[in-house]
Amino acid sequence: MRNLLLIPLLLIGCFLTAQSERAAVVSTIEQLFDGMRQADTTLVSAVLHPEIRLQTIIVDSNGVTQLQTGTAERFLTGIAQYPAGTLDEQLYSRQIELDGPLATAWTTYTFFAGGQLSHCGTNAFQLMHTTAGWKIHQITDTRRRTGCLTSPVALRDTLNDFIDQWHHAAAVADEEIFFGAMAEDGIYLGTDATERWLRDELRTWAAFAFERESAWSFTAYDRQLYFTDNNTYAWWEEMLETWMGPCRASGVAQWQDGRWQIKHYHLAVTVPNEKMDGFRALIKP
Repeated sequence: MRNLLLIPLLLIGCFLTAQSERAAVVSTIEQLFDGMRQADTTLVSAVLHPEIRLQTIIVDSNGVTQLQTGTAERFLTGIAQYPAGTLDEQLYSRQIELDGPLATAWTTYTFFAGGQLSHCGTNAFQLMHTTAGWKIHQITDTRRRTGCLTSPVALRDTLNDFIDQWHHAAAVADEEIFFGAMAEDGIYLGTDATERWLRDELRTWAAFAFERESAWSFTAYDRQLYFTDNNTYAWWEEMLETWMGPCRASGVAQWQDGRWQIKHYHLAVTVPNEKMDGFRALIKP
């Protein structure tokens, strides 16, 4: 019995340790960007491993992907050239994985210089645990100038607009926008028990509807949005005005490559409780 009691205690201990180490990794990354904002190269260099590698992956004007490599010395010199408050990198999502002394952090960011948007992209951090704590030994980032978030509120706004545009695409039978908003492995659940489609299956089934001026017209209201801690996934619930009467729906979307994609959507007809007996009689085999 004593051994059985030790198992959950050990699991709890491991969980708490992982949470503590994850917080330490986050603190290390935050110190890097705090140092950049303060133009404090001592604060920045304190979290960098002596053998750090700095790389940027960009796509040039010809569509060719290139890898650029920098040095810690050049990085620190660049920071020191600007007054405090000039450089500001804001993170909008964060995903951290741990395995002993190794940590990986995947963060989306927008970079501001002098209060003006410069570029945005994703940072891929590699950190190792040393006797002096967590140190960053590699940063690889991407950079672009489109699809940049400018505040946490903007992320919520982009999702609201994205869902509204998706519904509007169905209302005007815009097949490319409607299905382009769904992930390739996205699932759509309709009101009928047989209606479970992957995106391309739905596209085939609904081809007749998108040949009309309007495939279907749903007007959303009373929408509630929710986000994971790292803001890479969101889910929502909403009420819809439809030709079937009021419907309720829920969805899941993923933020990837600077845009949302629908992974799952579930549409359901609402039946008032006092009419449930009549509804059951209608659907009885």
